[in-house]
Amino acid sequence: MSSETITTAILLIGAVIAAGVLVNAIFPIIYTISDTAGSTSHAVDRQVRTDVKVINTFASVENQNAKIWLKNVGSVRIAANDLDSADIFLGKIGDFDRISYPGDWTFTILDGGPDYWQPGATVRIDATTNLLPDTSGDVVYFQIVLPGGTVRSTEFTAGA
Repeated sequence: MSSETITTAILLIGAVIAAGVLVNAIFPIIYTISDTAGSTSHAVDRQVRTDVKVINTFASVENQNAKIWLKNVGSVRIAANDLDSADIFLGKIGDFDRISYPGDWTFTILDGGPDYWQPGATVRIDATTNLLPDTSGDVVYFQIVLPGGTVRSTEFTAGA
């Protein structure tokens, strides 16, 4: 009778120790997975709520410069630092390239403060590149890629 009690006690202690080891091994993995899922869902939510629209364009063949107006039609503000690191592609159809900030293009937040591009506000991009057409009436290609993955592009006609 006492041997059965001792055996049961030893098995119970072993089961408790095994459960503790299992919890200590699995808990960090569960914590890491939930943390990763949380940050991924936050990034996806931000990307879904970020949207811009090209509202006006102009390119001068004489000065080799372009002005593009964009409106933040999303529901989140976009930091000026995110605009600094955006990729801008500009040039003739079939002959365009990425132009660098701040050398070849700059931006001005027209509505609101200089630090954030608020929802509903407009930004003007001023770009200069020798990739623009030489002839008035030729087509210009423009594309912006924000760091979060939002992409907008348009084609428009160059003017004098």
